[in-house]
Amino acid sequence: MKAAEIFSIANLITMPMWLLMIVLPKWKVTRFLVDYKLVPLVLSLFYVFYMLTHISSGAGLDFGSLSSVMSLFTQENAVMAGWVHYLAFDLLIGMWMLNQNRTLGFHPLIMAPCLFATFMLGPVGFLLFIVLRTTKRANS
Repeated sequence: MKAAEIFSIANLITMPMWLLMIVLPKWKVTRFLVDYKLVPLVLSLFYVFYMLTHISSGAGLDFGSLSSVMSLFTQENAVMAGWVHYLAFDLLIGMWMLNQNRTLGFHPLIMAPCLFATFMLGPVGFLLFIVLRTTKRANS
């Protein structure tokens, strides 16, 4: 398969997971997928494949400077690995937030903006959730 096809597949399996987490966070299917981390596991397999493909091509992994990282992300396999890395880790943070909410008890309408922001802007959603969690704990 070509990288563009894997890119589409990775996005295709990630989007429904986010929708389930935002719209149906307590549904047994959503809980199963969150508890067993199935989508991040599949994304991790894609990541390993693209990292190994990149490394086996003789290319290095230099993260020592901004210019070397910029150079790295001009290579298709490295970009695919990077994109899948973002998808997997943002999703894992969203799943962690849902698991945290089992004890916090935020209404799904309060969690939805946190999850959506994590899906779209990663650390922004995480920060929003941490602020809400900290505020709730301080007021308890």
